[in-house]
Amino acid sequence: MMSSTSAASPPLALILFAGSVFLAAAAVSTSNAQGGLTGDRIATASGDLVVHPVNHATMVLGWNKHVVYVDPVGGAQRFAALPKPDLILVTDIHGDHLDAATLSAVRGEAPIVAPPAVLAQLPSELQGKAAGLSNGETTVRLGITIEAVPAYNTTADRTRFHAKGRGNGYLLSLGGKRVYISGDTEDVPEMRSLKNIDVAFLCMNLPYTMTPEQAAGAVREFRPKVVYPYHSRGTDLEKFRSLVGADAGVEVRIRNWY
Repeated sequence: MMSSTSAASPPLALILFAGSVFLAAAAVSTSNAQGGLTGDRIATASGDLVVHPVNHATMVLGWNKHVVYVDPVGGAQRFAALPKPDLILVTDIHGDHLDAATLSAVRGEAPIVAPPAVLAQLPSELQGKAAGLSNGETTVRLGITIEAVPAYNTTADRTRFHAKGRGNGYLLSLGGKRVYISGDTEDVPEMRSLKNIDVAFLCMNLPYTMTPEQAAGAVREFRPKVVYPYHSRGTDLEKFRSLVGADAGVEVRIRNWY
């Protein structure tokens, strides 16, 4: 006759099975906590591109198990819940793009790619970790082809903000997709002549960059499949959406950068 204790005990095989399920679930949970990003997911040939807005001009992109920070500013705490970067892109010298203290705090071992003007303003301990990329130049990092696209002002009373040749937009080619990050710019010819862009991040705020009309006009010309307005504080984004219209074949995605 079995004791009441042994009668209540589950079979050994069931215990082992339950334990393996628990460990597997724990492993998945840990992996997601360490490497997961929330945000829109865009399919590529090498896994999803994940778009995680942070604030203003700052975003985090996840792709193929890699994490890319774009213009990280605002202090380390802003990134505390996010996975560490494998690469950092900086677009310009202004404080909403370049923050040396934040770079030092969040960089870890990630290399920095930036315009030469940015490199000149980095502290010495970061300069050795950064590579300069001038307008028109290309580099490859983490399997991502990175092309520096000119970003500058053309309107007479705005040229003092962003001189031609100083700042970068970036064209990223990854997993068969082409992703354009405008940086600080107006609707310059180099933007309007872009081809086969799958995803675009477009700035628009006065007096520093573009009006909604300029941004929409550029979008209707180079026609990315998806466009995210960002760096857009004070801009009427629904007006931008309306100006892009429904006939251009462009999906406007307004997300929470503020």
